[in-house]
Amino acid sequence: MDTRTSPIALRLARAREALVAAGAHALLVPSADPHLSEYLPQRWAAREWLSGFTGSVGTLVVTRTDAQLFADSRYWTQAEAELQGSGIALFKIPTGAALHHIDWLAQNLQAGQTVMVDGQVLGLGLAQMLRQALSAKNIRLRTDADLLESFWSDRPGLPADAVYEHLAPHATSTRADKLAQVRAALQAKGVSHHLISSVDDVAWVLNLRGSDVPCNPVFIAHLLLDAQQAQLFVAEGKIPAALAQKLAADGVQLRPYEAARAALGALDAGATLLVDPRRVTLGLREAAACKVVEAINPSTLLKSRKSDAEAAHIRRAMEEDGAAMCHFYAWFEAALGQERITELTVDERLSAERARRAGFVGLSFPTIAGFNANGAMPHYRATEASHAVIEGDGLLLIDSGGQYLGGTTDITRVWAIGAVTPAQKRDYTLVLKGTIALSRAVFPRGTLGPMLDALARAPMWAHGLDFGHGTGHGVGYFMNVHEGPQNISKAIPDANMAMEVGMITSIEPGVYRPGQWGVRIENLVLNTPQATPEGGAFGEMLAFETLTLCPIDTRCIDLALLGEDDRAWLNHYHAEVRRRLAPLVDGAALAWLELRTQPL
Repeated sequence: MDTRTSPIALRLARAREALVAAGAHALLVPSADPHLSEYLPQRWAAREWLSGFTGSVGTLVVTRTDAQLFADSRYWTQAEAELQGSGIALFKIPTGAALHHIDWLAQNLQAGQTVMVDGQVLGLGLAQMLRQALSAKNIRLRTDADLLESFWSDRPGLPADAVYEHLAPHATSTRADKLAQVRAALQAKGVSHHLISSVDDVAWVLNLRGSDVPCNPVFIAHLLLDAQQAQLFVAEGKIPAALAQKLAADGVQLRPYEAARAALGALDAGATLLVDPRRVTLGLREAAACKVVEAINPSTLLKSRKSDAEAAHIRRAMEEDGAAMCHFYAWFEAALGQERITELTVDERLSAERARRAGFVGLSFPTIAGFNANGAMPHYRATEASHAVIEGDGLLLIDSGGQYLGGTTDITRVWAIGAVTPAQKRDYTLVLKGTIALSRAVFPRGTLGPMLDALARAPMWAHGLDFGHGTGHGVGYFMNVHEGPQNISKAIPDANMAMEVGMITSIEPGVYRPGQWGVRIENLVLNTPQATPEGGAFGEMLAFETLTLCPIDTRCIDLALLGEDDRAWLNHYHAEVRRRLAPLVDGAALAWLELRTQPL
């Protein structure tokens, strides 16, 4: 990268000029929008635009003389490559939730200096910690302006695609029912109003979907509820007239997107407003002059618990997804060595197979296809400029998923390409043992998700291995592929992470050897009640129903490391995959399915 003429260098120079003009000394650029979304519309992809780092998570700090990108281990290799020559240093942090950028600012700025960050994209919880750390060093925090507006001349506008309705039979509860559930929760908390800014919660409550964010069927909006009415703050023109009439019939009034702050400011002084400090920005919180109660969005808890009817649709979506993968892998194994296949080819062909299935809407995230060393980057994505040809020997990691009207899928498999070494088989088998160990767990209802994390890691820990990302994330229902409140990770747990019936979570342990290969085996699982010999005398127990339907490559297994219980689980899983998918495929896809599900 030519640091004199590269776009990144020029943008950093403009950022520093803007800092000087504003009398500030550091600019904080989080990966966030006014809804604290994980995946961002281009208007708010500021960290990527200013740094060139394309990972989905990371925080950028630019000072008058320095620039640091804070990223966790999933992105280290990627960030080192993308930041090379940019003048931005990579600060390696242990997890995406780490707050080292706050400490860095407090330690590297001087008393009396100023940090700027756009309060409209700064999470309330993060703002509180940032203020506390900086004020202790007499460093000023300015949140009243978006500095990027002064030099991002071609910044994209708001997304304009239309919103549409998620309809029955796949929408198994009405909008009126969901509004009533949320209002009942508000009444129980003794609050009169509730602001929902997280776009997946807005979409869930109103049975609406959109396409404002790639791979996530959501739209940019805020929702303000009270006991009688709901105000939906959304850009004009996004709600078709017929849908607007249906919303009005359910008591939902349309307001301009930019009117949300004024509406909060207009609340009566006697009102009590509920906001989720993890899902609302400082800018919106400061707009409300009434009493504010901070607690998790009731809708976050409600939408995490899929109903029996939703679970039935999800099982059918998993069958469609599994059938698509059978057709893809049958073609792939037949074409390997006969055609030129790249990581990009994998994405194209697999996406095309999914697109043929009933109820398919789009991908649930950009496909990750990483061969050998590329598989060692958990969030790698092949591009036209940089991708591998799949040839020779090694391991191919494919992490992919689809959005269906009846559910969201997310699956990772690793496949043998040519000869597989004993070291590769060892890593693969230990990861598989971790997936199986957690999949077989039985645990009390209400167990906090992070308490289950060690079950997946223990088989790897015993051999000195570990991985830097979480073991499992919640998954939506034709919604975001990542949702909460539950997760399975090393995170310090809180009460909202309790595992409840109907929650869907991924199980995805991995091992990554930079420059060599990566292994991750991922299934989605559903929390279901589990009968026990004690008959519930010690409380209700839960177990995992594995939802994902796709063979696991037994060619990569070191059988000496696989216990009898592991073999039994894998053989039972493969029998179920074969039983469920065989009626949906034929020809080469059926032959491939039968071959790859043979019992050990």
